[in-house]
Amino acid sequence: MPDIPFGFALPGGQPPDPNDPAQMQQFMSQLQHLLSAPGSGPVNWDLARQVAASQLAAAGDPAVSPYERNAVEEALRLADLWLEPASAWPSGIQSPVAWNRNEWIFKTLDVWRKLCDPVASRMVGAMGDLVPPEARAQLGPMQSMVASLGGALFGGQLGQALGSLAAEVLSAGDIGLPLGPAGTAALIPANIRAYGEGLELPEDEVRLYVALREAAHQRLFQHVPWLRGHVLSAVEMYASGIRVNREAIEEAMGRVDPTDPESMQAIALEGIFTPEDTPAQKASLARLETALALVEGWVCHVVDSAASDRLPNVVRLGEAFRRRRAAGGPAEQTFAALVGLELRPRRLREAAALWAALTQHRGIEGRDAVWGHPDLLPSDDDFADPVAFAMNDMDLSELDSFDFTAPGGVEEKSPGQPDETDGEDDTKS
Repeated sequence: MPDIPFGFALPGGQPPDPNDPAQMQQFMSQLQHLLSAPGSGPVNWDLARQVAASQLAAAGDPAVSPYERNAVEEALRLADLWLEPASAWPSGIQSPVAWNRNEWIFKTLDVWRKLCDPVASRMVGAMGDLVPPEARAQLGPMQSMVASLGGALFGGQLGQALGSLAAEVLSAGDIGLPLGPAGTAALIPANIRAYGEGLELPEDEVRLYVALREAAHQRLFQHVPWLRGHVLSAVEMYASGIRVNREAIEEAMGRVDPTDPESMQAIALEGIFTPEDTPAQKASLARLETALALVEGWVCHVVDSAASDRLPNVVRLGEAFRRRRAAGGPAEQTFAALVGLELRPRRLREAAALWAALTQHRGIEGRDAVWGHPDLLPSDDDFADPVAFAMNDMDLSELDSFDFTAPGGVEEKSPGQPDETDGEDDTKS
């Protein structure tokens, strides 16, 4: 595929000049290639990847220096040492690495595909439904171009959102989802440096705090084998209830002028996806928000416990990260507007208080034993009275009666994962 950024521009990011026959011929050739390229799903992921790479190239994507690589590896090793007394599990890190922004996109794209394809398929289907039934028979093979156009539009804008997100995230687990390969703890030095400058804090201290958070995420997801599938399934279940606003699609497509390439570049898909206001969708949203809050709350509590007497600015860093996760960054908000998914733990402080209460009343081993099965986790209602939940005299020998191969148990697959793959990477510890 030609190296073109969204939407349908020439290399370098500039739309073609309609008065330049050579540029228009090149543009039409690229557009024809784009629409005729076979796809393996509702999103043109090749285009999404190219758009994100082009956006990062324009904004800058500093290479990771040998010094930064060593600093990241040392920070992750030190973070793991600090977490030892604060967690019941050993290290979950198999590979400590430093990524640039493009590497973050490349390494996390498989998970984004699982999360975004179901939503995009409904948009592409809705675009096809805009064609009157009597006209579909006349279109014949041309109908596939409608799907290709929808996949290209969504892929282009998704690439823009991921490119912006790649310039903000600090680590592989920064937004609470297990996006990277299992066991790979990754930091993005360029983004950590920029974030530290915004906080006016030393870069090495910010790096170490991010390393603590990343190492805590790895411990949790590596030693709770069912958690990866549980969190991603919660996202997928919520996404399945997002409806497509066909009027918004029709209005967006009505603004496209085939003779004006800039009209393709200006098209916006925000507002096309909206959550359905149904009891089932509200329950899905509560499940997703609870899952994200429990993960993030555990990480915040464990990291703050491990660093409380070691990092001079741990209170300030902890508060800054809680605000950042609760509100979401600009790119995360753009992504939410595009696909209708908000990946924010709305009850983060309550979740952190709940894990603190569990530590106080059950100890570290008892606290982390709650992750033994999904049925042991606190519900949304338990957030209101964390002490009561923590003091509940549950005999942990009851774990013996749980069927860990039931849905939500150890054998749970990640969304979109065929049975034959068996999610091997997700269950290694």
